[in-house]
Amino acid sequence: MHRLTVSTLFLAAATFAQNAPQREDMSNMSKDAHAPLFHTPKSAGKGMATDRLAAALPPSKSASTPVPQRNFVDKHVFGKMRRDGVPHAPLSTDQEFLRRVTLDLTGRIPSATDVREFLADRAPDKRAKRIASLLATPAFAEKWAYFYMDLFRANGKMMRGVNLFHQMFKDSLAADRPYDDLARSLIAASAKSNYVVAAANPIVREHVEGKPGEASHPDDLSKIHQMDTHDEISILFGKVFLGINLSCIACHDGKSHLEKVNVYLSTQKRSDFFQQAAFMGKMRYIPHVEYKEAKMGHFTVDDGGAGYDSKADSMLRIKRMGGASSPKFILTDETPATAGEPREELARMLTAHPQFARATVNMFWAKLMGVGIVDPFDEFDLARQDPRQLPAGWDLQPSHPELLEDMATWFRGNNYSVQGLFSLICNSSAYQLSARFPGEWNEGYSKYYARKFARMLGAEELHDAIALATDRPGKFGGARKRKQPVADEAPAVPTVGMAMQVSVPTAGGELKSFLQAFGQANRGTPAKPSQPSPLQPIMLMRSPVVNDRVLAAQDSRVQRLLDSYRDNGKVVDEMFLSTLAREPMPEEKSLALTVLDKNRVEGAQNVQWALLNLVEFLYNF
Repeated sequence: MHRLTVSTLFLAAATFAQNAPQREDMSNMSKDAHAPLFHTPKSAGKGMATDRLAAALPPSKSASTPVPQRNFVDKHVFGKMRRDGVPHAPLSTDQEFLRRVTLDLTGRIPSATDVREFLADRAPDKRAKRIASLLATPAFAEKWAYFYMDLFRANGKMMRGVNLFHQMFKDSLAADRPYDDLARSLIAASAKSNYVVAAANPIVREHVEGKPGEASHPDDLSKIHQMDTHDEISILFGKVFLGINLSCIACHDGKSHLEKVNVYLSTQKRSDFFQQAAFMGKMRYIPHVEYKEAKMGHFTVDDGGAGYDSKADSMLRIKRMGGASSPKFILTDETPATAGEPREELARMLTAHPQFARATVNMFWAKLMGVGIVDPFDEFDLARQDPRQLPAGWDLQPSHPELLEDMATWFRGNNYSVQGLFSLICNSSAYQLSARFPGEWNEGYSKYYARKFARMLGAEELHDAIALATDRPGKFGGARKRKQPVADEAPAVPTVGMAMQVSVPTAGGELKSFLQAFGQANRGTPAKPSQPSPLQPIMLMRSPVVNDRVLAAQDSRVQRLLDSYRDNGKVVDEMFLSTLAREPMPEEKSLALTVLDKNRVEGAQNVQWALLNLVEFLYNF
């Protein structure tokens, strides 16, 4: 394995000078520079992949003092490691922690000022104070609202409602709205127009377009296939709010299909799914009609329907074969109160069930820790959660069942506070462990969270990190270049510099190609974590998204540093702090100064380019 070092990248930068034609030729040297990114095996586990990537990091003096147990999260995580004789990494350094927590909570890298202030702070609680301050920033609401836009696949099917939906999440996260209240509003939303009621937009997003005259009920007033839409919404809410994938039993009984996949779902029938979907049975999806044409994406959502039809045809699945069509909650068999609206009753039952809290804390744990206690976070097998009642021949699904239960209990007892949950996890020593591991790594340690797992930055996150490191923001949103406006599309929004500030980044050209190469979600299918690919090193070396931003032009950071400091050493220090959240090592600084001394402008550009290509920059450790 070729270790990725600043030295290697400076050589690559010298070989591939800015604007030179030969830059298009990908030499062996540049492949070596990106080796950990380019050759990371897809089969590698989280811990082993981190071990490989961490070898590319510069040496660091991680704290060797005993790791303190700060809360009950640590009691469970470190207690299990002590019990099983599993060693763990030391605590992260202050530089590592600051960059990690800033990226995790806000999707951004810390500034040079942030780094200096944090390192100069000698208060014993400075990490806790930093976590609290980050949770109070607009960037926290922006980053996690963007996560929810991906989770709900918010796109053009919402039309003008998409920006309103995005704003709802930003407001809810900033105000720390109780998560159960937010969930109930989404499940039970009604609206004369989804352009004015934000919570109705996930329902609108899941609409299944049918054909005139082929709708499942005579009172359908549109091209919407009502029953299929009921099913799609039921699957969505099951995955997001319960962590259960009901899609298989929407098509067929679990028996003879899921025994080797999910014990719980193998016992469920298609008729059970029908009764779960029946909570949506009275809901209608009525497109607004203008000039005798239904405007798909602009909907009235109400509860004036006739109910769920368990014999209706389907455009997505095999014909429904009949059975009970009255609502019954799949986890408890509870039926709605006679006087209650079915969707409101479902919202009450679902958020009151312990699985709602379990699924939620596990989802956020997975996002912050790299792997869920149950993983994937939306594939719970409810028959394999209790070690005292484990089916014969099966392993326990959660890695830490007691921790999962205690976090779910804590979440319920703290008014379903998302900010509180993030604070609980980030303040734990388990979260704050180093990605570096002393000694030989055993992949069996991964299930213990014995080190912090490296995470590749998401596409939008990477763009924003490049923009911040170079002080060259992008241009998202703003007016559209159309000959004629389209009345029902999402309206133009003010131009902003960060990809994660808008509901749907309107990228085109080279930027679109760059984001797609790094895994930007298309929101037609569920979002997936970023994965290494051979295209990424080419993009990093050739794309204007990187190359134009490192030029000493257009008031970039490189230009301002060169204008502000005659001392090249100061220029190098500022580049490292602004890009990697650390000062350069002596050998790194010496090499960088050699490059700048030969040609100050071109040298500074090449140093900035090299830093942006480091695995240390591309991953969150």
